[in-house]
Amino acid sequence: MATKFIVPLQKIIKDFNLEAIYLPEDANTISISTPEVDRPGLQLNGFFEYFNPQRFQILGKSEFAFLDQFNEEERFKRVDCYFSHKPAAVVVTRCLEVSQRMVDLATVHKVPLLRTADGSSEFMASLIAELGVELAPRITRHGVLVEVYGEGILLLGESGVGKSESAIELVKRGHRLIADDAVEIRRVSNKTLVGSSPENIRHFMELRGVGIINARRLFGIGAVKMTEKINMIVQLEQWDASKVYDRMGMNEEYTDVLGIQVPSLTIPIKPGRNLAIIIEVAAMNNRQKRMGYNAAQDLLEKLGMVEQDGTDTSDWSF
Repeated sequence: MATKFIVPLQKIIKDFNLEAIYLPEDANTISISTPEVDRPGLQLNGFFEYFNPQRFQILGKSEFAFLDQFNEEERFKRVDCYFSHKPAAVVVTRCLEVSQRMVDLATVHKVPLLRTADGSSEFMASLIAELGVELAPRITRHGVLVEVYGEGILLLGESGVGKSESAIELVKRGHRLIADDAVEIRRVSNKTLVGSSPENIRHFMELRGVGIINARRLFGIGAVKMTEKINMIVQLEQWDASKVYDRMGMNEEYTDVLGIQVPSLTIPIKPGRNLAIIIEVAAMNNRQKRMGYNAAQDLLEKLGMVEQDGTDTSDWSF
């Protein structure tokens, strides 16, 4: 069974600078468990068949204008019916005036009532983005995450293979460290994975023979980053003379992470190989592929070994 994540309402209040008009209890004890957000136009009209009370609810100018059509008694009935279904939290946008009767109904039904100065669409987009990250499915992988030329590169491999040493060399060459040893990976959308470091070990690295270092203190604030998208996975492994490694790069390899296919490659390690430079080139080449250019495909086309559609016309290889 998948783990279900929650975010305290207090974090949302703090991050968006919300005004708490009414809270039934300490906001730290109120949990939000879904990234979906609603505007309750249908509910104010009496339709609750698909109403999900776990969602954040937003009342903006349109909802207030709709309620203003009715006399005071009718408005009271509609808002009372809506609050009686106990939405997780209701946010009034644009600093619209909230009547005392609405506050009283929120109190009776114990519904958190908040207010923001932001417009409805602006606040809704920002809130969905934050909840999407905070409540995203996640896993933790043993590895190192670095940003190289804007590409998020996840380095994987057995303990002692040289992941941290490669990361240090990349940092010294001007790239940035996101996480060492443990990488927390979140699926923030159907196409995007974001990696970060657990807070208690953030910016710390372990180098065998040296010990624990703090990359932020040693190399400066520009050498680290809090989060980064994962664009490619690089698997580091000891060189195996009996194994045939891809020399052309024609075969695209992918690794499934939380249901998303991430481009990946395997780099064999042996003395004399400069891993930092290889990873830099791999990052730039991956970006070119995402932009539609494949160097191996281009070369084979120039040599007449493949058709323009990529069909191989020869079994010859380098």
